[in-house]
Amino acid sequence: MRLEGLRRVSRFLRRPVVLDSLLAVLVATLEITAVRAMHPGDSPERLIGYAMAAVGAAALVARRTRPITVLAVTLAADVLNTRLGVSDPATLPTTIALYSLGRHTPARTAWITGAVSCVVFALQYVGLPVNPPGEVTLPTLGPLVLVGVGQLLRLRAELRERREQGMAEAAVRAERQRIARELHDVVAHHISVINVLVGAGRTTMATDPARAEEALRTAERTAREAMAEMRQLLHVLRADDTEEEGKIAPENNAGVGAGALPTLVEQAVRAGLPTRLEVSGEPVPLPASVDHAVYRIVQEALTNTRKHAAGARASVLVRYLPGAVEVEVLDDGSGPAPGARGGGFGLGGMAERVALCNGQLQTGPRPEGGFRVYACMPAPRRPESMAEPAREDAK
Repeated sequence: MRLEGLRRVSRFLRRPVVLDSLLAVLVATLEITAVRAMHPGDSPERLIGYAMAAVGAAALVARRTRPITVLAVTLAADVLNTRLGVSDPATLPTTIALYSLGRHTPARTAWITGAVSCVVFALQYVGLPVNPPGEVTLPTLGPLVLVGVGQLLRLRAELRERREQGMAEAAVRAERQRIARELHDVVAHHISVINVLVGAGRTTMATDPARAEEALRTAERTAREAMAEMRQLLHVLRADDTEEEGKIAPENNAGVGAGALPTLVEQAVRAGLPTRLEVSGEPVPLPASVDHAVYRIVQEALTNTRKHAAGARASVLVRYLPGAVEVEVLDDGSGPAPGARGGGFGLGGMAERVALCNGQLQTGPRPEGGFRVYACMPAPRRPESMAEPAREDAK
Protein backbone atom coordinates (compact mmCIF):
# COMPACT_ATOMS: atom_id res chain seq x y z
CA MET A 1 0.00 0.00 0.00
CA ARG A 2 2.82 2.41 0.92
CA LEU A 3 4.68 1.56 -2.30
CA GLU A 4 1.57 2.21 -4.38
CA GLY A 5 1.15 5.56 -2.65
CA LEU A 6 4.72 6.52 -3.49
CA ARG A 7 4.13 5.56 -7.13
CA ARG A 8 1.06 7.78 -7.28
CA VAL A 9 2.99 10.70 -5.80
CA SER A 10 5.80 10.11 -8.30
CA ARG A 11 3.37 10.03 -11.25
CA PHE A 12 1.73 13.22 -9.97
CA LEU A 13 5.05 15.05 -9.62
CA ARG A 14 6.09 14.03 -13.15
CA ARG A 15 3.10 15.80 -14.72
CA PRO A 16 4.33 18.80 -16.78
CA VAL A 17 1.99 21.32 -15.15
CA VAL A 18 3.16 20.24 -11.69
CA LEU A 19 6.83 20.42 -12.68
CA ASP A 20 6.35 23.89 -14.19
CA SER A 21 4.44 25.08 -11.10
CA LEU A 22 7.29 23.93 -8.86
CA LEU A 23 9.74 25.65 -11.21
CA ALA A 24 7.73 28.88 -10.98
CA VAL A 25 7.83 28.78 -7.17
CA LEU A 26 11.58 28.18 -7.21
CA VAL A 27 12.22 31.01 -9.70
CA ALA A 28 10.01 33.41 -7.73
CA THR A 29 11.92 32.59 -4.55
CA LEU A 30 15.29 33.19 -6.22
CA GLU A 31 14.17 36.44 -7.88
CA ILE A 32 12.66 37.83 -4.68
CA THR A 33 15.84 36.94 -2.80
CA ALA A 34 17.89 38.79 -5.44
CA VAL A 35 15.63 41.87 -5.20
CA ARG A 36 15.96 41.89 -1.38
CA ALA A 37 19.73 41.82 -1.72
CA MET A 38 19.80 44.64 -4.30
CA HIS A 39 17.26 46.96 -2.61
CA PRO A 40 17.35 46.83 1.19
CA GLY A 41 14.56 48.41 3.13
CA ASP A 42 11.04 49.17 1.88
CA SER A 43 11.99 51.21 -1.18
CA PRO A 44 9.57 51.51 -4.14
CA GLU A 45 12.09 49.65 -6.31
CA ARG A 46 11.93 46.70 -3.94
CA LEU A 47 8.13 46.51 -4.14
CA ILE A 48 8.20 46.81 -7.93
CA GLY A 49 10.89 44.09 -8.08
CA TYR A 50 8.69 41.79 -5.99
CA ALA A 51 5.75 42.34 -8.32
CA MET A 52 7.76 41.79 -11.51
CA ALA A 53 9.39 38.67 -10.05
CA ALA A 54 5.98 37.25 -9.20
CA VAL A 55 4.56 38.05 -12.66
CA GLY A 56 7.54 36.61 -14.54
CA ALA A 57 7.66 33.45 -12.42
CA ALA A 58 3.89 32.85 -12.62
CA ALA A 59 4.01 33.07 -16.43
CA LEU A 60 6.40 30.09 -16.52
CA VAL A 61 3.54 27.73 -15.64
CA ALA A 62 2.43 28.01 -19.29
CA ARG A 63 5.91 27.85 -20.82
CA ARG A 64 5.23 24.53 -22.65
CA THR A 65 1.80 25.39 -24.06
CA ARG A 66 2.19 29.14 -24.76
CA PRO A 67 5.93 29.85 -24.99
CA ILE A 68 5.59 33.03 -27.09
CA THR A 69 3.07 34.56 -24.68
CA VAL A 70 5.25 33.65 -21.70
CA LEU A 71 8.28 35.26 -23.38
CA ALA A 72 6.28 38.42 -24.08
CA VAL A 73 5.25 38.67 -20.42
CA THR A 74 8.76 38.11 -19.08
CA LEU A 75 10.28 40.57 -21.58
CA ALA A 76 7.72 43.20 -20.59
CA ALA A 77 8.64 42.66 -16.93
CA ASP A 78 12.32 43.01 -17.86
CA VAL A 79 11.71 46.27 -19.69
CA LEU A 80 9.87 47.72 -16.70
CA ASN A 81 12.57 46.54 -14.30
CA THR A 82 15.28 48.12 -16.46
CA ARG A 83 13.53 51.44 -17.04
CA LEU A 84 12.63 51.79 -13.35
CA GLY A 85 16.14 50.87 -12.25
CA VAL A 86 15.11 47.73 -10.40
CA SER A 87 17.45 45.21 -12.08
CA ASP A 88 19.54 44.46 -15.15
CA PRO A 89 17.79 43.71 -18.48
CA ALA A 90 18.18 39.91 -18.29
CA THR A 91 16.35 37.98 -15.53
CA LEU A 92 15.94 34.29 -14.76
CA PRO A 93 12.29 34.08 -15.95
CA THR A 94 13.26 35.52 -19.35
CA THR A 95 16.19 33.12 -19.64
CA ILE A 96 13.91 30.13 -19.03
CA ALA A 97 11.27 31.57 -21.36
CA LEU A 98 13.79 31.87 -24.21
CA TYR A 99 14.90 28.26 -23.74
CA SER A 100 11.25 27.15 -23.65
CA LEU A 101 10.63 29.07 -26.88
CA GLY A 102 13.27 26.98 -28.66
CA ARG A 103 12.22 23.73 -26.98
CA HIS A 104 8.47 23.93 -27.61
CA THR A 105 8.11 26.02 -30.78
CA PRO A 106 8.74 25.16 -34.46
CA ALA A 107 12.12 26.29 -35.76
CA ARG A 108 11.07 29.19 -37.98
CA THR A 109 8.81 30.77 -35.35
CA ALA A 110 11.41 30.24 -32.64
CA TRP A 111 14.24 31.90 -34.54
CA ILE A 112 12.13 34.89 -35.66
CA THR A 113 10.88 35.45 -32.11
CA GLY A 114 14.43 35.03 -30.79
CA ALA A 115 15.67 37.71 -33.20
CA VAL A 116 12.94 40.08 -32.02
CA SER A 117 14.05 39.37 -28.44
CA CYS A 118 17.60 40.38 -29.37
CA VAL A 119 16.31 43.73 -30.63
CA VAL A 120 14.33 44.24 -27.41
CA PHE A 121 17.42 43.48 -25.32
CA ALA A 122 19.52 45.88 -27.40
CA LEU A 123 16.96 48.66 -26.97
CA GLN A 124 16.98 48.20 -23.19
CA TYR A 125 20.63 49.28 -23.09
CA VAL A 126 19.89 52.60 -24.83
CA GLY A 127 20.67 55.35 -22.35
CA LEU A 128 22.21 52.95 -19.81
CA PRO A 129 25.83 53.45 -18.70
CA VAL A 130 27.87 50.49 -19.99
CA ASN A 131 31.60 49.96 -20.06
CA PRO A 132 33.09 47.28 -22.37
CA PRO A 133 31.20 46.42 -25.56
CA GLY A 134 30.90 42.82 -24.32
CA GLU A 135 28.49 43.92 -21.62
CA VAL A 136 26.02 44.77 -24.40
CA THR A 137 26.96 42.23 -27.07
CA LEU A 138 26.72 39.08 -24.96
CA PRO A 139 23.29 39.78 -23.38
CA THR A 140 21.97 40.99 -26.74
CA LEU A 141 22.96 37.79 -28.58
CA GLY A 142 22.12 35.61 -25.60
CA PRO A 143 18.52 34.99 -26.73
CA LEU A 144 19.72 33.29 -29.91
CA VAL A 145 22.00 31.00 -27.88
CA LEU A 146 19.15 30.02 -25.55
CA VAL A 147 16.77 29.44 -28.46
CA GLY A 148 19.46 27.35 -30.17
CA VAL A 149 19.87 25.15 -27.08
CA GLY A 150 16.12 24.61 -26.93
CA GLN A 151 15.97 23.81 -30.65
CA LEU A 152 18.80 21.29 -30.31
CA LEU A 153 17.03 19.44 -27.51
CA ARG A 154 13.76 19.60 -29.46
CA LEU A 155 15.44 18.06 -32.51
CA ARG A 156 17.01 15.30 -30.43
CA ALA A 157 13.66 14.50 -28.84
CA GLU A 158 11.95 14.36 -32.25
CA LEU A 159 14.65 12.05 -33.63
CA ARG A 160 14.36 9.79 -30.58
CA GLU A 161 10.58 9.70 -30.94
CA ARG A 162 10.85 8.81 -34.63
CA ARG A 163 13.37 6.11 -33.85
CA GLU A 164 11.15 4.62 -31.14
CA GLN A 165 8.14 4.82 -33.44
CA GLY A 166 10.09 3.06 -36.18
CA MET A 167 11.18 0.34 -33.75
CA ALA A 168 7.61 -0.12 -32.57
CA GLU A 169 6.32 -0.38 -36.15
CA ALA A 170 9.06 -2.88 -37.00
CA ALA A 171 8.14 -4.95 -33.94
CA VAL A 172 4.48 -4.93 -34.98
CA ARG A 173 5.38 -6.00 -38.52
CA ALA A 174 7.61 -8.79 -37.20
CA GLU A 175 4.87 -10.00 -34.87
CA ARG A 176 2.31 -9.95 -37.68
CA GLN A 177 4.65 -11.99 -39.87
CA ARG A 178 5.22 -14.48 -37.06
CA ILE A 179 1.48 -14.86 -36.49
CA ALA A 180 0.93 -15.28 -40.24
CA ARG A 181 3.59 -18.00 -40.38
CA GLU A 182 2.08 -19.86 -37.44
CA LEU A 183 -1.47 -19.64 -38.79
CA HIS A 184 -0.35 -20.78 -42.23
CA ASP A 185 1.64 -23.71 -40.88
CA VAL A 186 -1.09 -24.90 -38.53
CA VAL A 187 -4.11 -24.37 -40.78
CA ALA A 188 -2.63 -25.30 -44.17
CA HIS A 189 -1.03 -28.51 -42.99
CA HIS A 190 -3.94 -29.90 -41.00
CA ILE A 191 -6.63 -28.83 -43.46
CA SER A 192 -4.64 -30.46 -46.26
CA VAL A 193 -4.45 -33.74 -44.31
CA ILE A 194 -8.13 -33.62 -43.40
CA ASN A 195 -9.06 -32.91 -47.02
CA VAL A 196 -7.13 -35.97 -48.24
CA LEU A 197 -8.53 -38.24 -45.54
CA VAL A 198 -12.14 -37.17 -46.00
CA GLY A 199 -11.79 -37.61 -49.76
CA ALA A 200 -10.38 -41.10 -49.25
CA GLY A 201 -13.21 -41.97 -46.89
CA ARG A 202 -15.83 -40.73 -49.32
CA THR A 203 -14.45 -42.73 -52.26
CA THR A 204 -14.04 -46.00 -50.28
CA MET A 205 -17.16 -45.79 -48.16
CA ALA A 206 -19.22 -48.06 -50.46
CA THR A 207 -16.51 -50.61 -51.34
CA ASP A 208 -14.43 -50.70 -48.13
CA PRO A 209 -16.34 -49.35 -45.09
CA ALA A 210 -13.56 -50.33 -42.64
CA ARG A 211 -10.95 -48.37 -44.55
CA ALA A 212 -13.29 -45.40 -44.87
CA GLU A 213 -13.97 -45.50 -41.15
CA GLU A 214 -10.24 -45.52 -40.39
CA ALA A 215 -9.68 -42.56 -42.73
CA LEU A 216 -12.46 -40.59 -41.02
CA ARG A 217 -11.09 -41.44 -37.57
CA THR A 218 -7.68 -40.19 -38.63
CA ALA A 219 -9.26 -37.01 -40.01
CA GLU A 220 -11.03 -36.50 -36.69
CA ARG A 221 -7.77 -36.97 -34.80
CA THR A 222 -6.02 -34.52 -37.12
CA ALA A 223 -8.76 -31.96 -36.55
CA ARG A 224 -8.27 -32.29 -32.78
CA GLU A 225 -4.54 -31.76 -33.22
CA ALA A 226 -5.22 -28.64 -35.27
CA MET A 227 -7.53 -27.31 -32.57
CA ALA A 228 -4.88 -27.99 -29.91
CA GLU A 229 -2.22 -26.11 -31.89
CA MET A 230 -4.60 -23.22 -32.53
CA ARG A 231 -5.40 -22.98 -28.81
CA GLN A 232 -1.69 -23.01 -28.03
CA LEU A 233 -1.08 -20.26 -30.58
CA LEU A 234 -3.86 -18.12 -29.07
CA HIS A 235 -2.42 -18.72 -25.63
CA VAL A 236 0.96 -17.45 -26.79
CA LEU A 237 -0.60 -14.36 -28.39
CA ARG A 238 -2.46 -13.52 -25.18
CA ALA A 239 0.53 -14.03 -22.92
CA ASP A 240 2.15 -10.92 -21.49
CA ASP A 241 5.67 -12.34 -21.62
CA THR A 242 6.83 -14.38 -24.60
CA GLU A 243 9.86 -15.72 -22.79
CA GLU A 244 10.93 -15.95 -19.17
CA GLU A 245 14.47 -16.39 -17.96
CA GLY A 246 15.43 -20.04 -17.84
CA LYS A 247 12.46 -21.20 -19.96
CA ILE A 248 12.09 -21.78 -23.66
CA ALA A 249 9.82 -19.52 -25.67
CA PRO A 250 6.11 -20.48 -25.63
CA GLU A 251 6.31 -20.70 -29.41
CA ASN A 252 8.04 -24.08 -28.93
CA ASN A 253 5.81 -25.43 -26.16
CA ALA A 254 3.17 -26.97 -28.44
CA GLY A 255 5.15 -30.17 -29.08
CA VAL A 256 6.53 -28.96 -32.40
CA GLY A 257 10.23 -29.62 -32.79
CA ALA A 258 12.74 -32.08 -34.18
CA GLY A 259 11.64 -34.63 -31.59
CA ALA A 260 8.13 -34.62 -33.03
CA LEU A 261 9.20 -35.38 -36.62
CA PRO A 262 8.45 -39.15 -36.36
CA THR A 263 4.85 -38.32 -35.43
CA LEU A 264 4.64 -35.82 -38.30
CA VAL A 265 5.95 -38.40 -40.79
CA GLU A 266 3.56 -41.01 -39.47
CA GLN A 267 0.70 -38.59 -39.93
CA ALA A 268 1.80 -37.95 -43.53
CA VAL A 269 1.85 -41.70 -44.18
CA ARG A 270 -1.67 -42.07 -42.79
CA ALA A 271 -2.76 -39.28 -45.11
CA GLY A 272 -1.56 -41.26 -48.12
CA LEU A 273 1.92 -39.82 -48.67
CA PRO A 274 4.64 -42.51 -48.45
CA THR A 275 7.35 -40.80 -46.40
CA ARG A 276 10.68 -41.97 -44.99
CA LEU A 277 12.54 -40.25 -42.14
CA GLU A 278 16.30 -40.53 -41.73
CA VAL A 279 18.36 -38.91 -38.98
CA SER A 280 22.11 -38.57 -39.47
CA GLY A 281 24.55 -37.67 -36.73
CA GLU A 282 24.05 -37.50 -33.00
CA PRO A 283 20.85 -35.64 -32.09
CA VAL A 284 21.53 -32.74 -29.73
CA PRO A 285 19.20 -30.26 -28.03
CA LEU A 286 18.54 -27.41 -30.44
CA PRO A 287 17.81 -23.75 -29.67
CA ALA A 288 14.07 -23.18 -29.44
CA SER A 289 13.83 -21.12 -32.64
CA VAL A 290 15.86 -23.64 -34.67
CA ASP A 291 13.99 -26.61 -33.21
CA HIS A 292 10.69 -25.00 -34.13
CA ALA A 293 11.91 -24.08 -37.63
CA VAL A 294 13.03 -27.67 -38.35
CA TYR A 295 9.55 -28.98 -37.62
CA ARG A 296 7.73 -26.27 -39.57
CA ILE A 297 9.97 -26.62 -42.62
CA VAL A 298 9.35 -30.37 -42.83
CA GLN A 299 5.64 -29.84 -42.19
CA GLU A 300 5.30 -27.27 -44.95
CA ALA A 301 7.38 -29.30 -47.42
CA LEU A 302 5.21 -32.41 -46.90
CA THR A 303 2.05 -30.31 -47.18
CA ASN A 304 3.25 -28.93 -50.52
CA THR A 305 4.03 -32.43 -51.76
CA ARG A 306 0.53 -33.62 -50.94
CA LYS A 307 -1.00 -30.58 -52.63
CA HIS A 308 1.14 -30.38 -55.74
CA ALA A 309 2.55 -33.89 -56.35
CA ALA A 310 -0.23 -36.43 -56.00
CA GLY A 311 1.06 -40.00 -55.88
CA ALA A 312 4.61 -38.97 -55.07
CA ARG A 313 6.89 -40.36 -52.39
CA ALA A 314 8.84 -38.18 -49.97
CA SER A 315 11.93 -38.51 -47.85
CA VAL A 316 13.04 -36.40 -44.88
CA LEU A 317 16.69 -36.20 -43.87
CA VAL A 318 17.90 -34.43 -40.73
CA ARG A 319 21.67 -34.09 -40.32
CA TYR A 320 23.20 -33.04 -37.01
CA LEU A 321 26.56 -31.40 -37.72
CA PRO A 322 29.01 -29.72 -35.34
CA GLY A 323 27.39 -26.37 -34.65
CA ALA A 324 24.67 -26.73 -37.31
CA VAL A 325 21.66 -28.77 -38.37
CA GLU A 326 20.58 -29.54 -41.94
CA VAL A 327 17.08 -30.44 -43.10
CA GLU A 328 16.35 -31.85 -46.55
CA VAL A 329 12.94 -32.90 -47.87
CA LEU A 330 12.76 -34.57 -51.30
CA ASP A 331 9.87 -35.85 -53.36
CA ASP A 332 9.74 -37.64 -56.73
CA GLY A 333 6.50 -36.16 -58.00
CA SER A 334 5.99 -34.40 -61.28
CA GLY A 335 5.14 -31.20 -59.45
CA PRO A 336 2.79 -28.38 -60.48
CA ALA A 337 3.00 -26.23 -63.56
CA PRO A 338 6.06 -23.95 -63.67
CA GLY A 339 5.67 -21.06 -61.23
CA ALA A 340 2.69 -22.56 -59.45
CA ARG A 341 4.55 -23.36 -56.24
CA GLY A 342 5.40 -19.76 -55.57
CA GLY A 343 1.83 -18.53 -55.37
CA GLY A 344 1.27 -19.22 -51.66
CA PHE A 345 2.87 -18.17 -48.41
CA GLY A 346 4.56 -21.48 -47.54
CA LEU A 347 7.98 -21.00 -49.17
CA GLY A 348 8.06 -17.36 -48.07
CA GLY A 349 7.34 -18.46 -44.49
CA MET A 350 10.16 -21.01 -44.70
CA ALA A 351 12.57 -18.32 -45.90
CA GLU A 352 11.55 -16.01 -43.04
CA ARG A 353 12.01 -18.72 -40.43
CA VAL A 354 15.43 -19.71 -41.74
CA ALA A 355 16.52 -16.07 -41.99
CA LEU A 356 15.50 -15.46 -38.37
CA CYS A 357 17.79 -18.37 -37.43
CA ASN A 358 20.67 -16.93 -39.50
CA GLY A 359 20.50 -19.94 -41.82
CA GLN A 360 20.30 -20.67 -45.55
CA LEU A 361 17.38 -22.05 -47.54
CA GLN A 362 17.35 -23.63 -51.01
CA THR A 363 14.17 -24.71 -52.79
CA GLY A 364 13.51 -25.80 -56.34
CA PRO A 365 12.93 -28.65 -58.80
CA ARG A 366 15.38 -31.57 -58.85
CA PRO A 367 17.17 -32.45 -62.13
CA GLU A 368 15.90 -36.04 -61.92
CA GLY A 369 12.35 -34.88 -61.19
CA GLY A 370 10.49 -33.87 -58.07
CA PHE A 371 11.14 -31.03 -55.65
CA ARG A 372 13.83 -30.30 -53.05
CA VAL A 373 13.71 -28.22 -49.90
CA TYR A 374 17.03 -27.77 -48.10
CA ALA A 375 17.82 -25.66 -45.03
CA CYS A 376 20.97 -25.29 -42.97
CA MET A 377 20.85 -23.41 -39.67
CA PRO A 378 23.47 -22.79 -37.00
CA ALA A 379 22.71 -24.82 -33.89
CA PRO A 380 24.97 -24.11 -30.92
CA ARG A 381 24.50 -26.68 -28.22
CA ARG A 382 21.79 -25.73 -25.75
CA PRO A 383 22.22 -26.65 -22.08
CA GLU A 384 20.46 -29.86 -21.12
CA SER A 385 18.60 -28.06 -18.34
CA MET A 386 16.80 -25.96 -20.94
CA ALA A 387 16.10 -28.89 -23.20
CA GLU A 388 14.25 -31.01 -20.63
CA PRO A 389 11.02 -28.92 -20.65
CA ALA A 390 10.86 -29.17 -24.46
CA ARG A 391 11.21 -32.94 -24.30
CA GLU A 392 8.46 -33.19 -21.71
CA ASP A 393 6.12 -31.06 -23.82
CA ALA A 394 6.77 -33.15 -26.90
CA LYS A 395 5.67 -36.35 -25.13
